[in-house]
Amino acid sequence: MVTGMHLLERDGALRLLDECARSAAAGAGRLVLVGGEAGIGKSALLQAFVQRQPKARILWGACDALTTPRPLGPLHDIALQVKGPLLAAVLAGADRHVLFTGVIDELQRGGHTLVLIEDAHWADEATLDFIKFLGRRIDRLSASVVLTYRDDELGPRHPLRLMTGELPRSAVRRLALEHLSPAAVSRLAAAAGRSVPDLHQITGGNPFFVTEVLAEPGATTPPTIRDAVLARTSRLSARARQLAELASISPGRTEPWLLAAAGVDDPESMEECLNAGMVRPDDGSLAFRHELARRAVVESLEPRRVRELHQRVLAILKQRGGVSPARLVHHALGAGDADEVLRLGPAAAAEAVSLGAHREAASHYESVLRFAERVPAQERARLLERLAYECYLTDRIDRAVAARESALQLWRQLGDRRCEGETLRWLSRLSWFAGRRADADRYALAAIDVLEPLAPGRELAMAYSNRAQLAMLSHDADVAVDWARRAIDLADRLGDQDTLSHALNNLGTAQIVGGDDSGWAPLARSLELALDRGFEEHAARAYTNLASNAIALKRYTDAGAYLDRGIAYCEAHDLDSWRLYMLAYRARARLEQCDWDGASADAEAVLRQPSTAAVTRVPALIVLATLRLRRGDPDAESLLQEARALAEDTAELQRLAPLAATLAEAAWLAGDLENIARTVRPIYERARERGDAWVTGSLAVWLWRGGAAADASAGVAEPHRREMAGDWEGAARLWGSLGCRYEQALSLASSRLERPQGAALAILDELGATAAAQSLRRRMRADGVRRIPRGKRASTRKNPFGLTRREAEVLAHLIDGHRNAAIAKKLFLSEKTVDHHVSAILQKLNVASREEAAALARGGSGGS
Repeated sequence: MVTGMHLLERDGALRLLDECARSAAAGAGRLVLVGGEAGIGKSALLQAFVQRQPKARILWGACDALTTPRPLGPLHDIALQVKGPLLAAVLAGADRHVLFTGVIDELQRGGHTLVLIEDAHWADEATLDFIKFLGRRIDRLSASVVLTYRDDELGPRHPLRLMTGELPRSAVRRLALEHLSPAAVSRLAAAAGRSVPDLHQITGGNPFFVTEVLAEPGATTPPTIRDAVLARTSRLSARARQLAELASISPGRTEPWLLAAAGVDDPESMEECLNAGMVRPDDGSLAFRHELARRAVVESLEPRRVRELHQRVLAILKQRGGVSPARLVHHALGAGDADEVLRLGPAAAAEAVSLGAHREAASHYESVLRFAERVPAQERARLLERLAYECYLTDRIDRAVAARESALQLWRQLGDRRCEGETLRWLSRLSWFAGRRADADRYALAAIDVLEPLAPGRELAMAYSNRAQLAMLSHDADVAVDWARRAIDLADRLGDQDTLSHALNNLGTAQIVGGDDSGWAPLARSLELALDRGFEEHAARAYTNLASNAIALKRYTDAGAYLDRGIAYCEAHDLDSWRLYMLAYRARARLEQCDWDGASADAEAVLRQPSTAAVTRVPALIVLATLRLRRGDPDAESLLQEARALAEDTAELQRLAPLAATLAEAAWLAGDLENIARTVRPIYERARERGDAWVTGSLAVWLWRGGAAADASAGVAEPHRREMAGDWEGAARLWGSLGCRYEQALSLASSRLERPQGAALAILDELGATAAAQSLRRRMRADGVRRIPRGKRASTRKNPFGLTRREAEVLAHLIDGHRNAAIAKKLFLSEKTVDHHVSAILQKLNVASREEAAALARGGSGGS
């Protein structure tokens, strides 16, 4: 809150902003996220910050609260300010990659620049992608990007919250603006010459609320901001009130030409509104000082009056021309003009799609479909299909399924068998993403049944490829190869390169799964074709299958190269669903290679995304649960329960087998050997039928360790076969050559000889594998070994306070001021477990409170 030239109780925030500006001026840019509730003073903070940076170039942008936001609104604002090539690209309708790189080019040649984007909680998907694009490159620019947003409007699944979680931590700073103290509120009241009883209690210290109350001299303190705003409008003249009402139905700015066309632009009325504090001048336009005030005015109007205003503005905008379809749709919806919504909605959606704003596109299609009864059945089905596709891209799978099901009914009513078959194929794809394998198989077969009697076309080729993909995902290699070749033959005849790339991927992966190394060639060709033709999803999928197959075969060097290239490709093209999928597989590779901290970081990054598809979430859950079991950390069980529920619905061996192995390891560590056979046997028998040596071996060895019968004669990977045959030394040597040191230790421990068991303990202690080390020590004591090495976890040895790795993580969050509930959520632990960790930390640091622990840790951390 500004009083005179001073911003009350924001010195710390300004110091952080100044520090980021200095870093940016030196070539290491920063992105600052300024959060706080509506009216907390975010805009006032930016204005004060700008005054402290007289040598910087300032670029302002804002997100508007349209019914469906206009894509890339802040970028358009910036382009209007910098002009030149960037503005030319915007006016030419260039694609978003050109626009994004144009902004980077502008920032690189413009010296120290401050980019200020307000109200990011209203950002459309394309703007979020733009911010992410900047955030991933900001540390190489001489620029500071400051975003303001309302943190009280961000639920756990809000797109802005998810996007900020994907930004590089090293380049991001966060500011949470707090309410004003009673002392600051008293200072504001004194400056206004007012004495308002309980002002801080009434307003909660919200600067906007305080200002609104203080702006009513002589009036009783209003109980709500709405009353305060309406009290102001009631004192306006009729003409000034008409101006305020017209401006209120347009989020953001109302341009001078619009006010003139509406006949409410007389200077006296505008001056009256400005003096009343209702609106503020904004580069020649008018804008409400606060969105709450604008909404209060709209909500005070009669519905008929709101419709009339929207109709009036819509007519002016249509006559003006060159107005964004999104803005027109906003007013058409407010006017209840179904014809205009039906006419403009698809164009607004198309504009959003062209800029990658898929959530906004889906919103426009939803708006159009509100008037579906006025649309012919065929056009309605197409709209439903487009809605379904946008929902599919934005991970709203259930809504996508519902839209496709509605489209299916319409195609059947119309008797369009080809469209019916294509829709069935899409329902198969969507059902797989949702983890409903039985539905996916049913729809896949139904699609082929419908399409095969028709003249061969692309729809049938993709239906064949989809069937191949499902078989491949089930490790049913022979069936997958057969369907993939059918798809390839038909795609070749049709010249359908899209389906060809998709089918080659399925063919190569199925062959590799079936033990045929020749599959690497079609898989590589699929990637080459996808990259050459710009099939971005196919390219991401090819990278994923190349990497996942390499991991499954323990070819970790190849897998690392594919993962590096694939993740970089997905980041460059904002294909986050595939990037997360590859992160989950990288977590598995790091787990197996004993980079356990890296594995934990990757798995937690996947699980932080609440909308992640089941097929991606399962491997991340298994990795994190396995780590907790091995380290002796609690709360593995809840992760395994979630993984089991999701994996069983997928019914796929690639998810069920790793889960069974982890469940067997949990039983083995707990000494519950009888449970191993019950858990593993059904999946083991299924793996034997599929002939995957590594999968079969990973399950067979757990049966053997649990004392159950398992066939080690054939179809089992060599390290597993040797351990089961009693060649613990050969097995350990093979695991060591692969870098799988935990498995190496287990093989050594199976020897029952003191020397190799001691070597196993050394490895387990170094890794921090507390549970397995304790189990081995118990067994050695039972065998009569007298001198058993007493180990200490490597993570504990390295910590200056003697904390375990998990305790160190909890302490880091204590330093940041987080409470136990927040820490539990961030670390995927129960609150009770965090309570235990905090107690252990206080005891080891010999302090009485979490505040003392945080202070001691700050003093002793020494940086990193």
